[in-house]
Amino acid sequence: MYFFDSGFILLVLPALAFVLYAQNRVASTYARFSRQYSSSRMTGGQIARILLDEAGMEHVPVEITPGHLTDHYDPRAKVVRLSSEIFQNNSIAALGIAAHEVGHAIQHDTAYLPLGIRNAIFPLAGFGSRAALPLFFIGFLFSGGLGFLMDVGIALFLFAVIFQTITLPVELNASNRALALLEGSGYLKGAELEGAGQVLRAAALTYVAALAVALAQLFRLFILRGRE
Repeated sequence: MYFFDSGFILLVLPALAFVLYAQNRVASTYARFSRQYSSSRMTGGQIARILLDEAGMEHVPVEITPGHLTDHYDPRAKVVRLSSEIFQNNSIAALGIAAHEVGHAIQHDTAYLPLGIRNAIFPLAGFGSRAALPLFFIGFLFSGGLGFLMDVGIALFLFAVIFQTITLPVELNASNRALALLEGSGYLKGAELEGAGQVLRAAALTYVAALAVALAQLFRLFILRGRE
C-alpha cells in the first residue's frame, strides 16, 4: 500500500511524532509564561511599537489580527500583526512573541538575504506542497505510461523542502534579534528574558519538526521511486 509502505512507517511516522511533541512543547511553554507577567508592565502591542520606533521603523504599523497565536509580519503590507492575546497582554510570552515579529520586520527592512529567498520561493513552494504528492501518486499507480509524474512530483516537493530549510534559520535569526532587542532595551531582564527565550526556542522546535517531516517525506518518495 502507498500510504503504509516501509518508508512511511520508518521515516514519516517518527517525524510526525516529533511534530506532536513540538506542538505540545509550544503549548505548555506558552501556557506557563503567558501566566507570568513582565515587571515592565508593557503589553505586546506597546513593546512592538517601541522596538519598531527604536529601530527607525515608525512607518511600520502594529495591528491586531484575529485568531489564537496568529502573530506574523506581513512583508507585502509591511505590517506587524499580533493576535489580541499578544497585543493586549503584558506577559513574558507576549513580549517575546511581539519582539520576534519585530525581528522579522527588521529582517525585511535590512534586506536579510534568507528572508528574501524564502519570500521569493513561497508561491512555488506552496504549489509544490499541494501538487507534489497527488502527481507522484498518479505516476506511482500508472507507472507504465505516467511514471514521469513521479519525477515531476519529487521536483515540486523539493521546493517545499527548500522552503522549510530556509525558514528555520530565518526564524532562529528573528528570535535572536528579539532577545537582543529586549535585553538591550531593558524591558526584560534575568529570569524574564530567559522565559521569553524558552517560549521562542519552543516555537523554533516546530520549524525543526516541519523540516523533519518534509525531509522524511522526500526520502520516502525517493524510496518509492526506486522501486519502479
